[in-house]
Amino acid sequence: MARKPGTRTVGEFVLFDVYYEDGTQRSNRRVPASALGGLDGDEPAKVIIAEQDAEIAEKSGQPRGPIKSIRRAGTAEPRDMGKSQREARQ
Repeated sequence: MARKPGTRTVGEFVLFDVYYEDGTQRSNRRVPASALGGLDGDEPAKVIIAEQDAEIAEKSGQPRGPIKSIRRAGTAEPRDMGKSQREARQ
């Protein structure tokens, strides 16, 4: 049976695109699939990615800005996002 778009997994992980408040984007951030699902949906992924960012910032000495939003890798942009918002994000 085919999977829904955006549920691409890498072994035991789900991939996410992360958008930061400063307009930058990071793709294919891995989150354990066991942490997702349930009533919270993908909300635990945001916490896990923030923890990963803190660890990376500690090692590199360059802090990462706050996360604006996350989206499963391979899913389409929300249709309610206007052209100006898409251009501003790029």
